[in-house]
Amino acid sequence: MMKAVWRSSICVMTVLLSGLLVLAGGSPALADDATEAKQLVDKAKMTLEDFQTAKEMGGFRDLIKKAKGVFIAPQVLKGAFVVGASGGSGVFLARDGKTNNWFGPAFYTIGEASFGLQIGGSASEIVLLAMTDRGVTAFLADNLKLGADGSVAVGPVGIGAAAATANLSADILSFSRSKGLFGGVSVDGAVVAVRNGLNDAFYAKKVNATDILVKHAVDNKAAAGLIKSVTKASAAKQPSDPKKRPVSKQSGG
Repeated sequence: MMKAVWRSSICVMTVLLSGLLVLAGGSPALADDATEAKQLVDKAKMTLEDFQTAKEMGGFRDLIKKAKGVFIAPQVLKGAFVVGASGGSGVFLARDGKTNNWFGPAFYTIGEASFGLQIGGSASEIVLLAMTDRGVTAFLADNLKLGADGSVAVGPVGIGAAAATANLSADILSFSRSKGLFGGVSVDGAVVAVRNGLNDAFYAKKVNATDILVKHAVDNKAAAGLIKSVTKASAAKQPSDPKKRPVSKQSGG
């Protein structure tokens, strides 16, 4: 009797699940990935804008103007390689050398056994600037190891940071914010891997990083806000000193 009831319940659940799959277009995982990708793009935009406007990030503002690529991870947890939706994911955009336009994003995970933080606490937000063609090319692979597939250096933060940018020659520069504090973070040895599921879901077709970043074969209107923020940051003038006010011209009497 109990076995019959159990089997009947399984049949009912199977029918209901099949119906839900039909209503969802038969691809609930794809729908979930598309939602996650969209949320990651929105969070990346906010992270970039926070880095761009922080007073201690003058060096970052100078360097992003020269960057050929930008990787933004809104949340990276210290202590373990983070895979999938639990954290440690980011987006990468590349600048076209001919048109100066930005394309992307492509989706990735980033993680390592530990990050060598220069400020206390866990790394919550990380931005990497690819300063060379080699740095951008490294992101076109299915996975890369920072420091091995391109030299990595900690980006300058705070007083004197702007002056320090002239002496930097690494392929990739790293910046972070943890517990509200901006600082440098050593990501040497960290592994970055492509999230094919998010790429496919966001662009509604099977694509790779080269299709997105080099061939410009796909686009998504949901990325417009992020691309606009990166474009503005990479071309923005240094903010004027509020203490310095322009001298107004007075007409003669």
